[in-house]
Formats: sequence, C-alpha cells, structure tokens
Amino acid sequence: MHSYPDASAVVRDLSPDEPVILNRKAAAARAARFFVEKFPGKSLYAVKANPSPDLIVALWEAGVTHFDVASIAEVRLVRSLLPEAVLCFMHPVKTASAIAEAYKAHGVRTFSLDTQDELEKIVAATDEAEDLSLCVRLRVSSEYSELSLASKFGIDLADAAPLLQATRQVADSLGICFHVGSQAMSPFAYVQALERVRVAIVDASVTVDIVDVGGGFPSIYPGMEPPPLEDYFASIHRAAESLPVSYSSELWCEPGRALSAEYNSMIVKVEKRRGDELFINDGAYGALFDAAHIDWRFPVRCVSADREGPSEEFAFYGPTCDDADFMKGPFMLPADIKAGDYIEIGMLGAYGAAMRTRFNGFGTGAVVEVTDEPMATQYRGDRRDPRSSDNVVSLR
Repeated sequence: MHSYPDASAVVRDLSPDEPVILNRKAAAARAARFFVEKFPGKSLYAVKANPSPDLIVALWEAGVTHFDVASIAEVRLVRSLLPEAVLCFMHPVKTASAIAEAYKAHGVRTFSLDTQDELEKIVAATDEAEDLSLCVRLRVSSEYSELSLASKFGIDLADAAPLLQATRQVADSLGICFHVGSQAMSPFAYVQALERVRVAIVDASVTVDIVDVGGGFPSIYPGMEPPPLEDYFASIHRAAESLPVSYSSELWCEPGRALSAEYNSMIVKVEKRRGDELFINDGAYGALFDAAHIDWRFPVRCVSADREGPSEEFAFYGPTCDDADFMKGPFMLPADIKAGDYIEIGMLGAYGAAMRTRFNGFGTGAVVEVTDEPMATQYRGDRRDPRSSDNVVSLR
C-alpha cells in the first residue's frame, strides 16, 4: 500500500475522480496501546465497527488480543488473520450452526445471551460443553449516549435473576455484560449501568466471574466533545470495585468506535456546487451512511491549495440518483469552494469505511496510507478537558 504524508499529497499525486480512503495505522496502534495500558481490565475490539484486515492486524500488533465478533463471518475473518486471538461471540442472537462452528472449528468459548432459549441453544450446539464462558446481557439506559442501544437486546433487571441462575449452572465462567449506547458523552453512563449489575448479582445470589461494560467509548466529532477517556476508566474502576463479585473476576470492555474512528478518513471531489449544496462523489450508500441517515457530523477540510477564505455552512449530495443521498451537515468549508476541489472528511474509521456499497455503480476507489495526524484524537495527550468542572462524573 502506497504511503503519503497527508491528503494534500494524495490529491497532488493522484488527482482522483473516485473517493480515496486514507488509512492511519499509527493512530489505530496508539489507540490500542492506550486501552491496553490504561483501561483497568481487558479490552476486546468490536470488529463490527471496522472489519478491515489491516486494522485488525494493527490492533493485534499493538497489544489487543481479544476480539468481540458478532457473526460467523467475523469469527472466520479474525481467526484467519490471527490464529492465537481470543474470540468472543457477543451477539445475543445466533444460529445454532454458527455457535457450533465457532466452538468446534474456531475455538470460541465465550458467548453472550439474553434469553433462556439462547442459553439452551448454546448448550445444545456445543454438545453440553463444560468450558463455556457465558455472558448474560443486561438491558441498561442509553440516555447519556448519542445513539441508543437500549431497545433490541438485553434482559430487563426485573427478569434477570432466573436467567443468571440458569446460566451459572452450565457455565464454567459466568459474566454480565451491557452496552450503554454508542458515543456515550458522560462517564456516568457506566456508573449507572454498573449499579444495575450490582442489583442483578444481589438478586440472583450468583458468583460472577466477568463484568463486561461493553462499548460506547466516545471519539471527537464536531459538536461532540466528550470528557477525556481517563475519566471513563476511573469511573468504571471505582464502580466495579464495589461490585459483589469473586476476587478473581475480570473486568472487560468492548471498544469499537474508540479504537477505529481515527484510523480512516476519505478524500472526495466536488462535482458541482449549487448555492450552499455541494455534490460530491460519496454519500449515503457509501462511507457517509451515518451523515445521511442519523445526521452525524464529521470534521471536514478543503485540501485544494487555493481555498483558504472564510468558512460557510454547506450540505452535501452524494453521487447516486436518490434524493435520500443527502447529508445536511452543516459542514464548514471555505466560502469560495467550487467544482473540482477536494475535501477530506475525517473520523470515518468507525462504521464509515465499513458501510460502503456499490449501489448505482459507485463505491470504488483507492485505499492508501497517510502518516499525518487524524483530524481529532483522544490519544495524543495534549487535549484540554472540555468541561469547566473538575468533577469526574460529568452529566453532559
């Protein structure tokens, strides 16, 4: 893979007519080392955020040894790349054949569940194995997160005790897991969720070996400046220390966005300008899915050398024939931007690069490596705390 110093160098060399994905291996490795060294437990990379083989290998080389896989395809992918990695099948609803293949062919021993039916399915598909680590997913609030994950999965606290007791009977290791939602903007999200874990353990009177706080660790986007990740880790550590669990219990987390967001950005070309609307060559059916469908704002900058004037707000149209291929932003760019200019769109490593399709014949383009810094980072050590208070538990 060809390496460039930055997006401007890519534009000068390629003058691309198709979008170009930029990989930042060093940024991903730095994020991985941060979690490995500072999170007070074990970090599992949530592969769904970005299943790029290059990224997965980079995280492994930086110290991430456990991977949260959500499908048999992800199990096969990570196992093919990393024969020694620990794979944890954390989707609460799986087919029996996927469970059996994961267990028998790929060495998966950790599975999540949120119903009695799924527990029975796992036990049957693994031929009543006695070496299972089973994590019961508890439903928790997503009120402090930008994207809710509170509706689809998780057993309610009021119903959790019988499932925990039944799982304890067949599990070599019993875990409780949860997910506070994507882009959690306050450490208190985890404190609140861990209090539910405490109540669930007391109600069920079971010995718990694993407490998995899931994902939700935030990255930096326009209009979304979270507290430093160290505050999240400190809050989780304090709350977990008070749980009634065994002395040898393990604390886990499943960062996806936080490990992958800074890995990718993308260069797009302006094909047309219509007032404050720019027609670009990627969009809702490509890496900008979130910008179109949930109004996610990504950082942008013009990489055409002669566009340095005052900024204005712009919206984007993607390249397909659909009106739905629209991203309202606003995206702040030079007021004199025009057709033929190039824009770098940052922080697309989480879900963005992974969501590209070939709809309408679009979605192709080069992938290159760059060595400059991402547009925003949680990991350089020079970011000021965005809050006015020193209180570790920020309530937005």
